[in-house]
Amino acid sequence: MENIINTPPVTGYVPILQNLSRVVRGRREDLGLSQDELAHRSGLHRTYISDIERGARNLSLKNLVRLAEALEVPASKLMSWVEGQA
Repeated sequence: MENIINTPPVTGYVPILQNLSRVVRGRREDLGLSQDELAHRSGLHRTYISDIERGARNLSLKNLVRLAEALEVPASKLMSWVEGQA
């Protein structure tokens, strides 16, 4: 997760969405995927992926799992990375 290590965590009322956005973007970039490719893998729309990466979406558990699978990581690991940013 090289792309998220060098960015400071966000603190405040809604840090988890912003931290999730950085983790998703970092993992996607580590895998060399475009937003379109991640959208195709996850079955989510590209604009939804963009919203996630901007911290503008509150994901359902179902979509979080779909996203994690597309990022080739268990959802629990993805969330541990998010929590590690807090």
